[in-house]
Amino acid sequence: MSDKVVLAYSGGLDTSVAIPWLKERGLDVVAVTVDVGQPGDLQAHRQKALRIGASDALVVDARAEYAENYIARGLRANALYEGIYPLSTALARPLIGKTLVDIARKVGARKIAHGCTGKGNDQVRFDLCTTSLAPELEVLAPARVWKMTREEEIAYADARGVPVPVGRRSPYSTDENLWGRSVECGVLEDAAIEPPEEAYGWTRAPERAPDTPAYLTIGFDQGLPISIDGQATDLPALVPMLNRLAGDHGVGRIDHIESRVVGIKSREVYECPAALTLTP
Repeated sequence: MSDKVVLAYSGGLDTSVAIPWLKERGLDVVAVTVDVGQPGDLQAHRQKALRIGASDALVVDARAEYAENYIARGLRANALYEGIYPLSTALARPLIGKTLVDIARKVGARKIAHGCTGKGNDQVRFDLCTTSLAPELEVLAPARVWKMTREEEIAYADARGVPVPVGRRSPYSTDENLWGRSVECGVLEDAAIEPPEEAYGWTRAPERAPDTPAYLTIGFDQGLPISIDGQATDLPALVPMLNRLAGDHGVGRIDHIESRVVGIKSREVYECPAALTLTP
């Protein structure tokens, strides 16, 4: 009987390639997509995971928990990494890790896998979250092992009939949730090149934003937004509203060189319209 592994599945290139890669090594893959407000049809991601070889695939709705227990704490702390980045990707990782551990215990898996590379902070977040909550579980990071380039991953996927939402001309890796969107790879690896407009998905360039400003009155209680223009709105609904409005007006782009916990500097591009609107 094959060992079970619970894979944090996004539907993107890395985790889609990870399913056949893990299966080829004798592992039974349970794909788990945690809904933290990312766009797209997550049920379609589930079906895709099953088609490309997962023995089971689950979608867990964690939007309310993410907003109320993670984003809210970041807001109250005015959390900006290096004074710039509102930790949109970082805040979601402990919640995703906790969900993976819960499911691994339910299905009897002895391993957890994620799609992080050896370059960034995400690998550390997933690894430490899992080992602190469930030291009995082994953490696998296929992308740290296979050492394929982005182009080689696409070729690997093509050879195994794995559809991926990445074209050879636009090899960006993205991560999205309620609190923001991050973009990596492609020409963004060269810090001397300005991010092309195609890399952005949530915001307009300031020169293309409306000439007429938009005005909002946001009500706060104990450090958290509770209303827009006098209408009571909970945080899971308020944040997407601000993402759309602020993003349309050219608010929310971040392009900077940040420190990684693994000891390197990395160029990072983010879109966080609501977070930058709400954080002083």
